[in-house]
Amino acid sequence: MSSHPLRQVIEAADRAISAEDFDGVVEFYADDAKLVVHPGLVATGKAQILKAFLAIADHFEHRLSVSQGKIEVVESGDTALVLAETILASEDAFGAPVSTTRRGTYVFRKTADERWLCIVDNSYGTDLLGGCW
Repeated sequence: MSSHPLRQVIEAADRAISAEDFDGVVEFYADDAKLVVHPGLVATGKAQILKAFLAIADHFEHRLSVSQGKIEVVESGDTALVLAETILASEDAFGAPVSTTRRGTYVFRKTADERWLCIVDNSYGTDLLGGCW
């Protein structure tokens, strides 16, 4: 299902994250959205999500690029579960490339005007169950 309209939405959000357009990034989220920042820390609402993305950019020394590999969408009514290979690319302190692939889980809700907004953003996916943080 990689041709699902949500793929384009997610790719647009990835471009905004990579360009550090965080005001634009939060527009992909519902007002009551949740973002798993890291295991044990969840940002709720656009204001906290914006702060989280600013902190994430600092953590990656403003070298983060986000993209997607495979994406599967399971849609039911106005809700969709997205299973995705989320690829985080950055550089280490010496400028060497570093890449991590996560199997993210995301939940989107379709609005009355047919826009898909993220309501749960969990790039860690089921790895949150591992308990090795």
